[in-house]
Amino acid sequence: MMKMKSTNYFSSLLAALALLLFTACGNQPTATEGETEAVMAADAWDEVDEILEQIEPPTFPDRDFVITEFGAVADGETDNTEAIRKAIIACNEAGGGRVVVPEGEFFTGPIHLLSNVNLHVSEDATLLFSTNPKDYLPLVFTRWEGVELMNYSPLIYAFEQENIAITGKGTLDGQANETNWWPWKGKKEYGWKEGMPNQNDEDKRAALFQMAEDGVPVEERIFGEGFYLRPQFVQPYRSKNILIEDVTIINSPMWILNPVLCENVTIEGVRVVSHGPNSDGCDPESSKNVLIKDCYFNTGDDCIAIKSGRNADGRRINVPSENIVIQGCTMVDGHGGVVIGSEISGGVRNVFAEDCEMSSPNLERALRIKTSSMRGGIVENVYLRNIEVGQVADQVIRVNMFYEDSGAFIPTVRNIEVKNMTVENGGEVGVLLEGYEQSPVQNVRLINVEIEEVEEPFIFSNVEDIVFEDVIINGEEIELEEEL
Repeated sequence: MMKMKSTNYFSSLLAALALLLFTACGNQPTATEGETEAVMAADAWDEVDEILEQIEPPTFPDRDFVITEFGAVADGETDNTEAIRKAIIACNEAGGGRVVVPEGEFFTGPIHLLSNVNLHVSEDATLLFSTNPKDYLPLVFTRWEGVELMNYSPLIYAFEQENIAITGKGTLDGQANETNWWPWKGKKEYGWKEGMPNQNDEDKRAALFQMAEDGVPVEERIFGEGFYLRPQFVQPYRSKNILIEDVTIINSPMWILNPVLCENVTIEGVRVVSHGPNSDGCDPESSKNVLIKDCYFNTGDDCIAIKSGRNADGRRINVPSENIVIQGCTMVDGHGGVVIGSEISGGVRNVFAEDCEMSSPNLERALRIKTSSMRGGIVENVYLRNIEVGQVADQVIRVNMFYEDSGAFIPTVRNIEVKNMTVENGGEVGVLLEGYEQSPVQNVRLINVEIEEVEEPFIFSNVEDIVFEDVIINGEEIELEEEL
């Protein structure tokens, strides 16, 4: 085993220990350049218990408000939006409890949760969501691909609420497919045909991004009808104390679980299956203290993608995602298993993923960090351990600092550790790290990692302080040269 540019590595241990006293879960300082090298020497996993102590699922009074008692009909056709709304209001005004969806198929438009309400979808119950865009009006304050705007309501939405939940072993079906929602992406594989409108017209998606760059107030960023920006499935916004547990979620217009500017979030035992465009499974965005546990992701895009806002709008809000714990999850199809970015301008820190299984010929990467000089921001303190990877198509680990647009905001990526990972088929490249000369990918450590059946063991461009310890690729222990 040979280190590359790792002088003073162990001499910085005391600085690391001091830093870790402050990086638990509160208002920690950003690590200085001198401290970042040392943080890898200490056991950052000690922080996980402290984070988990701060994540407590909400509890609810023992009251049930059954939607059929408010007029809901389980025939799969009757519009139950108003019945569900009345049940939620009654539950909230009574001080909280469960709004129960009993066995059967219930058709509905958007559902807006209120504080102290647990939307409980019973086993053998299905909520079938409308695919008529007009049903998702009036516009709401939301975030779309990292930019705030007024747009269609998410299918399940909460704005500035506390103590909310979606529970039960039932199914949430967005009913999105190649005949609705998905063609708005503008790609033929999702049902779009020549001449059909889509989000890529210059006065639509690009117009939103330009408004953000120009500093247009959010209330004046009016989208919705005629702009073809698909809604998210579940989006709590500026909310606290959130639980999403046991439900199955299928066929989403785009991003599926997307807590934005939230705190104290538990997502446990959830099954996500959606293969449409941008069907990210779970996107914590500018959120703090998030647990994603024992979930299953089979998606058309990233399985878990941690985000914090896009470009100027992300810098305007300037709230990182931090203290994200991922445990015991299964990732099947997707662009990446654990992903950070690309809407990452507010930064990300303290991400821990352990005891996960990933495998599919359609899973492109196990760990992916994607950013650019248009995004900027700092990504730091990312730790994976005990990860079993059967098969990936492209890379096992990839850090790409040149994703999409370029600009004047050079990002920082540092402090990444992958420990106890086995990979049966590593695809094209085992470890691909791409940084800037003025901002190299820093402090990456692989410990006890075995990658088999990979075409190229590693490719590095502008990196600093890379450590391989007990790393075996294609049956051979890898020894890094002093200069790569």
